[in-house]
Amino acid sequence: MNHLQKIQQKIITWDQASTIAAKAKTSGKKMVFSNGCFDIMHHGHVEYLSKAADFGNLLMIGLNSDNSVRRLKGENRPLNRQNSRALLLAAMQFVDYVVLFDEDTPYELIKAVQPDVLVKGKDYKAADIVGYDIVTGQGGEVKTIDLVKGFSTSGIIEKIKKESS
Repeated sequence: MNHLQKIQQKIITWDQASTIAAKAKTSGKKMVFSNGCFDIMHHGHVEYLSKAADFGNLLMIGLNSDNSVRRLKGENRPLNRQNSRALLLAAMQFVDYVVLFDEDTPYELIKAVQPDVLVKGKDYKAADIVGYDIVTGQGGEVKTIDLVKGFSTSGIIEKIKKESS
């Protein structure tokens, strides 16, 4: 199997995600879950996800589908399609699995995988994070991570617009 095939195997379905999560629990592994659009990968994403991975043994990323991103961010988004965004996330050595979701929030996906640790950026209060009730209700933890200043997809898009006008 070549490297690309190994990366592609990390992009999984909801059913696979549930099975993997259940196996992780029975084997005593701590599963970490985070989610986002990850439209233009940047330095901030790499730091954020690597820190999230440090909270457990397995990092699963819920990735907003193209339709979901469009509803959340507007008709001109995403700039990169879901298959490309998923592949870039899966290529990171500390990301174990990527699973797409089409809803506006990952609530149902979080319910399906029951992570031990739920992670988002510090721009959220822990109690306001989608899935907080699910994770804490089963004894898990919700963590927030400082965002890297100067790095955001929206900021990058604005900079490109300014420089091209």
